[in-house]
Amino acid sequence: MYTEEEIRAKIQEGRNFMKKPVVVDADYKTDQYLGKPQPPLFKDPMGGEQFDLPKNFEDLHIAHSFLEVINSRVSNRVYTEEPLTLLQLSYLLWCAQGVKGLRGKKYATLRTVPCGGARHQFELYLAVRNVEGLEPGYYHYLAQFHKLELIKADDGGMKDFIKASNSNQSFTANASVVFYVSMVAYRAEWRYGIFAHRVALIDAGYISENIYLAATAADLGSCAIGAINTALCNETFGLDGDEEYVVMSHPVGTIRPEDHQKELDFYAFIKEFDK
Repeated sequence: MYTEEEIRAKIQEGRNFMKKPVVVDADYKTDQYLGKPQPPLFKDPMGGEQFDLPKNFEDLHIAHSFLEVINSRVSNRVYTEEPLTLLQLSYLLWCAQGVKGLRGKKYATLRTVPCGGARHQFELYLAVRNVEGLEPGYYHYLAQFHKLELIKADDGGMKDFIKASNSNQSFTANASVVFYVSMVAYRAEWRYGIFAHRVALIDAGYISENIYLAATAADLGSCAIGAINTALCNETFGLDGDEEYVVMSHPVGTIRPEDHQKELDFYAFIKEFDK
């Protein structure tokens, strides 16, 4: 249990992190400035079976009015647990981290999301429960090839993992797939050094918003989760927790209009504030 003094200190620590000014000290040099080798743009495949992802997105039923998508985007926590198609999953992955090209021969990637300095210091991992054409299991997105690789098959405990990894928020375990966003720290630190980390969290938000908008356009539901069990996520996906670590998750599932009241029930506590 934290004391009041410890709570105030931790809150101030968080505020200071968010306020950290990006002031260039003439005596401070980043690794890029010092001419140190640039880290790879992508994480190497982890050795699992690879699966091609389709890109015939024109065959999807997609809402084409941008304003319609913006106005209808919400956080969904009630999922019908029906399967996603492989094309729907491919579309979500492409919108979240798809590689459109390279800047130079190997300086940076141009992707479907913006990122400071085009560092794109993120990887996507998935807990796949119910996607047509994929066995339930834990996957890594190979953005450079637009493929998935299987890290390990589900041993029957995936729903428990999803719930535990999302701070026991039980609705997350009903998603068809859960995205886990990791940060490969040195990709950003090489260019920005001690200033890399606050901006990286802003960059992660672009990925989250693209997942939200892509899901909305495809008549799917999603909900960004920041309250994750980082250690459990890292262990499950085989990450060292220092050079690479999970920073957020994003459940995605099928939804239906008649569950609107169930969605509203998540906010029933608000009535207590209206008295």
